[in-house]
Amino acid sequence: MAAAPPGVGRAAGRLIGYYLALAGIGLAASVLGPTLPGLAAQTGTTLSGISFLFVARTAGYLSGSWVVGRLYDRLPGHPIMAGAAGLLALGLLLSPLVPWLWVLAVVMMAIGAAEAGIDLGSNTLLVWTYRDRVGPYMNGLHFAFGVGAFLAPLIVERALAWGNGISWAYWIMALLVLPPALWLLRWPSPAAQNAPAAAAPAPVRAGLVALLAACFFFYVGAETGYGAWLFSYARAIGLTEPSTGAFLTSAFWGAITLGRLASIPLAARLRPRTILTLDLLGSLASASLAAFAPGRPWVLWVSAIGTGLCLASFFPTLLSFASRRVALTGRINSLFFIGANLGNMALPWLIGQWFEPVGAWVMPAVVLAGLALDSAAFAALVVLAPAPTPAAGQG
Repeated sequence: MAAAPPGVGRAAGRLIGYYLALAGIGLAASVLGPTLPGLAAQTGTTLSGISFLFVARTAGYLSGSWVVGRLYDRLPGHPIMAGAAGLLALGLLLSPLVPWLWVLAVVMMAIGAAEAGIDLGSNTLLVWTYRDRVGPYMNGLHFAFGVGAFLAPLIVERALAWGNGISWAYWIMALLVLPPALWLLRWPSPAAQNAPAAAAPAPVRAGLVALLAACFFFYVGAETGYGAWLFSYARAIGLTEPSTGAFLTSAFWGAITLGRLASIPLAARLRPRTILTLDLLGSLASASLAAFAPGRPWVLWVSAIGTGLCLASFFPTLLSFASRRVALTGRINSLFFIGANLGNMALPWLIGQWFEPVGAWVMPAVVLAGLALDSAAFAALVVLAPAPTPAAGQG
């Protein structure tokens, strides 16, 4: 192993690597939406057909999670993350070169598996590095993801402006995800934190976990559905310039990024239950504005920014809410991530199936339905969940 860079502590060196790695995941996660029309043209398919890529990528993420999660318990983590980053770079490199949908779906499965390796690795290894002091560092980690998600549509816009289609956008991102891997290889991996085996949950606890997984499902589905189809929706309602749609998508992810930054001090002052309630009410109001956007582009801009701000803190706050009521073992936490990624697949795919035959209005309709069901699941949680443990404080 190469010598560590001088002047940087071991924990800080790891932290930089994890943040950069998850920013790379943000790039990869948000590039698909603005490039859907280009990929559809590249493969000679429709938007309905190209939406299958969401299913393929999520299938890769779920299968990758199943395998990689066990590897992190048995092997040094940093080489695993570096290998996942290499696979991600290869997938991004190949994406604009494949002219067949089924081959592109295989590439997207590989990208999903690589994202799982980096996502699980950065979250898990960060906890193993900081243990009980991980709270603010975890908020920063999600902020780093938002930075990458914000930059991806801007890169797409520049590539389109240069007249090179979507190819250079993917190739630039392929180069950007490699440096974090090389950086992490310079640092020793943190020691695994093996929790004792937990007893099987009681029926009430199993129901609680199911409700929490449902909240993650609908939240991630609504967020991804909005972010992934916003570009196509903007063009369908009359914002015909590709650069305008790309900037609009970037505004959505940028609002999420700023919202996550603002949520760090808010989390120290408000209970998770209060933040989650405000998030859901605000996102319902903001997302509903998109339905009234035809002919009023400024309304769609307000919707994109408002929805991003309101959705920003939901995921980490819901994890905090859950940790105060159930023991977050690796097995339980994996159920939450599985629920989140099933939502990441299902709602964007559903929008894609109806977008052309029914109309562009299905995008805000499906997003609002997801947020309404999320609100119902969270209301059931508030009623049925036990009080937070005294050690955890109020929830």
